[in-house]
Amino acid sequence: MKFGVVVFPGSNCDRDMYDALKDDLNQDVTMLWHKDKDLSRFDTGDCIILPGGFSYGDYLRCGAIARFSPMMQSVIEFANAGGKVFGVCNGFQILCESHLLPGALLRNGNQQFVCKNVFITNDSGRAYKIPVAHGEGRYYANEKTLDELEANEQVIFYYCDEIGHITPDANPNGAIRNIAGICNSTRNVFGMMPHPERACSPELGNTDGQEIIRTLLMVEQLVY
Repeated sequence: MKFGVVVFPGSNCDRDMYDALKDDLNQDVTMLWHKDKDLSRFDTGDCIILPGGFSYGDYLRCGAIARFSPMMQSVIEFANAGGKVFGVCNGFQILCESHLLPGALLRNGNQQFVCKNVFITNDSGRAYKIPVAHGEGRYYANEKTLDELEANEQVIFYYCDEIGHITPDANPNGAIRNIAGICNSTRNVFGMMPHPERACSPELGNTDGQEIIRTLLMVEQLVY
């Protein structure tokens, strides 16, 4: 399996993701410049990653300009053909702006930038400790979309407390229904606000992110 990490002007987590994949997970990974279009070395068993940061300075809306970069046109085609695409933080915002994932990321409910460790969980019930760092991470969608996401098991992570309980107090940004990450209906496009790549190294005292990346991206299909 090969990985490509897209670099936009203003990306600041591209190298974190590259190092996590290459050094901590021993994967074949390449940096991809946003003005390029060529994804010919990747097939649908591979994965393109949109990293965190502040693409184009977050002007207009977070991810709104990056969505029109030449590389994103190829990424959209890649996703529509069944290739895996993973967006983290700003990457999640870009995926929503590109309509590869439903909903939007709004300004945090407390109107402040949030940078800290939080806990997230899925149907396994385990609480993963993963960092967040964002000012516009409050997931929002209309009630119909939210009901469909949950009915189809497309919510891949919820904010929770340290023992896995999904509570309002564990929600760092006011995300509706405590949603921290979602996938598309065909389960090949994934987005989340927390940063698993920042929790992959024993030197950082946390390797919970390794399991998240392996579970989402290194299996044939997301299974619950």
